[in-house]
Amino acid sequence: MNETDMPNKPEIHGGKILANALASQGVEYAFGVPGESFLALLDGLYDQQNQIEFVTCRQEGGAAYMADAYAKLTGKVGVLMVTRGPGASNAMVGVHTAYQDSTPMVVFVGQVSSEMIEREAFQEMDFRQTYSQCAKWVGSIDRVDRINEYVSKAFHLAQSGRMGPVVLALPEDILSSLGPDHVSQQAHRVQPGVDIDAFAHAQELLEKAKNPIIVLGGSSWDASSCADLQRFAEDQQIPVVSSFRYQDLIDNESPAYAGFLGLGINPKLVQRVTDADVVLVIGDRLGEITTLGYTLFTVPQPKQAMIHVHPGANELGFVYQPTVALNCAPTHFVKHLIAANLKLQKNTEWYVQARRDQEAFQVPLPIVGNIQLAEIFTRLNEVLPKDTIITNGAGNFTTWLHRYYSYSGFKTQLAPANGSMGYGLPAAIVAKIAMPDRTVVCIAGDGDVMMNIQELATGMKYQAKPIVIILNNGMYGTIRMHQEREYKQRVSGTFLTNPDFVLLAKSFDMQGYRVTKTEEFFPALQDAIAHGQGALIELITEPNAITPTKTLQEL
Repeated sequence: MNETDMPNKPEIHGGKILANALASQGVEYAFGVPGESFLALLDGLYDQQNQIEFVTCRQEGGAAYMADAYAKLTGKVGVLMVTRGPGASNAMVGVHTAYQDSTPMVVFVGQVSSEMIEREAFQEMDFRQTYSQCAKWVGSIDRVDRINEYVSKAFHLAQSGRMGPVVLALPEDILSSLGPDHVSQQAHRVQPGVDIDAFAHAQELLEKAKNPIIVLGGSSWDASSCADLQRFAEDQQIPVVSSFRYQDLIDNESPAYAGFLGLGINPKLVQRVTDADVVLVIGDRLGEITTLGYTLFTVPQPKQAMIHVHPGANELGFVYQPTVALNCAPTHFVKHLIAANLKLQKNTEWYVQARRDQEAFQVPLPIVGNIQLAEIFTRLNEVLPKDTIITNGAGNFTTWLHRYYSYSGFKTQLAPANGSMGYGLPAAIVAKIAMPDRTVVCIAGDGDVMMNIQELATGMKYQAKPIVIILNNGMYGTIRMHQEREYKQRVSGTFLTNPDFVLLAKSFDMQGYRVTKTEEFFPALQDAIAHGQGALIELITEPNAITPTKTLQEL
């Protein structure tokens, strides 16, 4: 039978075509808030509900964070669905996070009907202008017969090179129009390989190095490449440091792990990076926080020999001019590194002392007040399972977490490298949805957690209830810290009034605890773990204890 003899396939509406296209991409979860602008897509998802679960969230910002966290945790593309105007605006916070964190995400935004575009119709936005600075590409599906083509393009772009978010607008009339469905293949993850000549130059630098150091970061990793890199560093005795909020790329108990770059950094690590003769940067952009405001290395040409490996060609030489630039995915580079059988000069004293400096940095320091956060975060390593997923948003409370908690390795940390508040709770909920058998703990400040507290309802709906540890000091601590530095004793706008978190927990059918002393914390945590139904554990912390080493008065 030739093609002309085959019976014509019945036409279906664009929403069903789009849902089928997502199924062919292997999508298992989509996150969002339903809107009338994409009703036809919701109808299409009804037919795909055995494969794709639409996770109904309570605000688009929380949904966007969930899509980002899902992608970070699973390595798959995060899918977000929001309505036009207000929904798209709310989602911006998570799209920006995905962009700066290089997280693969595809965002579907309902749009007004084609005949109404550029009339400022109800809730209309120009999505290309709105998202142009925080998305890899912004498109609009303007023909029903091209839906599969656009979806394929979006999923390819989101995962290629430096990964990131892609936005597709969905005119309402296109979703409701009838058209033929075409089976599409799943998108390939396209990542650049190793340039042999550039690698040979890098090999020469590494083999001559006397004080080398490795910096790990970015999103384009997998478990095997992280494990291989850790073994390489341990065998060759090279200290490894992680960039801001990528501490889980290496087991923090490894003798090679020498600490993290970013906020609250160990001063001795700053000196060690300065004293290095070769810095091998794999996967990280070398952004502002990781480089301490672009002061860790000289701009534009570092005094150290720098080998910069990154999957995005535009990131190489963008701020720092490296000695060797390798436009290459970390996974490909590490395989080549292992296979090359390099002959490096081992500097045991350099290697061992780097680890000793990190261990000394992790010795708990006392602070004012009845809650000793250093002691709590240090002991968490003894109480929680090794594969516990720790999530957090942003705030000064994270300086204790990053300094004293030891991440056990790949995909045990979910945190926004762009320092976005409100991320931790949605991330913890999606971690429990995607990996319900793992222990998930969200560490949050009171200002941080309240930005998306409504997503506890999402956790209740999907029986995805993490343990949430809230450090409550009654203020926006980071901003207050900066206030005291810049405008001493002129406090404005940073005090907070909070709900009763214990009662709030009970309203969401979770355990609630209030802790006022260090010795009360671990019994509460162990009780929460035993119940297994999620919990809010509120720690009443001393406002003056603003960092692990200083009070507000000492700033």
